[in-house]
Amino acid sequence: MDIEVLFAQPFGTLPDLFRAQAEARPRHIALIDPAGDISYGNADAVIDRVAAALQRDGFKDSDVAAICASSSIPYALVFLGVLRAGGTVAPLAPSATAASLADMVRDSGAQFLFLDRDVAASLAPVVERLPARRIALDGSDAGVAFEAWLAPAGAQPQAVTADPGRAFNIIYSSGTTGTPKGIVQPNSLRWAQFRRILYTQDAVTMISTPLYSNTTLVSFLPTLANGGTVVLLPKFDAETFLRLAALHRATHAMLVPVQYRRLMQHPDFDSYDLSAFQMKFCTSAPFAGDLKAEVVRRWPGGLVEFYGMTEGGGSCALEAHAYPAKLGTVGRPMEGHDIRLIDDAGREVPAGEAGEIVGRSPAMMIGYHNRPEATRDAEWWSPAGERFIRTGDIGRFDADGFLTLIDRKKDMIISGGFNIYPSDLEAELLAHTDVEEAAVFGVPSDAWGETPVAAVVLRPAALVDGETLREWVNQRVGKTQRLAAVRVTEALPRSAIGKVLKRELRALVG
Repeated sequence: MDIEVLFAQPFGTLPDLFRAQAEARPRHIALIDPAGDISYGNADAVIDRVAAALQRDGFKDSDVAAICASSSIPYALVFLGVLRAGGTVAPLAPSATAASLADMVRDSGAQFLFLDRDVAASLAPVVERLPARRIALDGSDAGVAFEAWLAPAGAQPQAVTADPGRAFNIIYSSGTTGTPKGIVQPNSLRWAQFRRILYTQDAVTMISTPLYSNTTLVSFLPTLANGGTVVLLPKFDAETFLRLAALHRATHAMLVPVQYRRLMQHPDFDSYDLSAFQMKFCTSAPFAGDLKAEVVRRWPGGLVEFYGMTEGGGSCALEAHAYPAKLGTVGRPMEGHDIRLIDDAGREVPAGEAGEIVGRSPAMMIGYHNRPEATRDAEWWSPAGERFIRTGDIGRFDADGFLTLIDRKKDMIISGGFNIYPSDLEAELLAHTDVEEAAVFGVPSDAWGETPVAAVVLRPAALVDGETLREWVNQRVGKTQRLAAVRVTEALPRSAIGKVLKRELRALVG
């Protein structure tokens, strides 16, 4: 079908868009990774083989396949192949602990787990808890070899019916205790993102954040839907990013603030030819105004900061290049997004006052997978009966409609673009026999934006010190969750109702 006709429809699917791009420009490069590249035509044929192999092995509409590996062309083709088979993708973080990964695979109900050598090694202690069939994307002994598992060349999958309400993917929040929450995003949410005209067939998008992150997917997927080229970096490195961006004449990039800072600090940044850039994007973590200004000044092309959640709801966008006086804000609500501020009683606050940010748009999660109570807690219903998603963030609109973030109602820490939940780390600390109380909070970090620090109260006669506790906990959690420091204190500051005052702890550490 013609691409313009597809986009004109109320709803469509990414596999259909990809096929239309392949028919229109079969030789155009779709994906580039360190091992090589692949055209739209050749990629579409492999996507068919993935879908056909899944269906051959009993995969049905709405079934789930998990992917846990470094970014690569095979990873991307499997992602689209699962969708073409009518299934749901559960992209998982390789940095999570083995126990957490096993829990996420089981919670998602995944019948297949696509992985690589490094993930297989980390999963070795819990491999018996993984009922999913394992397929190795990198040709290792992590599972059945990908090339051997694929359906034969020329294989065609059975057609599936497009359903806007079907789950497109399940993205899991970080966590080390229990099972992290799986955020279920429907096809309709992704379709709304594909139709935003941010990319064209001539776009070359740098992808240097992992493919399990929604931060990545909101740039990666629309680029392919619109026929552009994606350059995959399995691991971010400032010099490699700059070299490849110049080599491939990159036009777009999605980066988190810590990556922008490292690029701006690179001594040779100004020597690279980045003149092809049209637009850079940022989301996922607080983005300092002075850093935005430096990116706008030194890096060709525009800069847009997005504020929103993986759960969806309302999002804001700040065109930093167009509004230099508003760099301390996260912009204004995007077209079709309704953002409101409410008080603790769930009532909308008067104009100019601060309140919890709630949002509604065409891009909203179905809910948390297998967590109906958590889903209800994340929702706010307007007096008119409209469903909004709560952010847990506190903000205030200025007279021009720009939103400023004041504080986070939740205690979530965002480090290097990754979400870290203090309660998970507190539970790990309390598992140590010498720890009586524990509080984890974020402190500013030049390297990561924020980093987690803990304050603990020890049991009587305990001999352990803070550094020993830090090392003990960091061996038990995912790489992105590691504590930067553990401070031993006689007591945790508390309010009159017994709530730990983390602001006072931050001041103590600072």
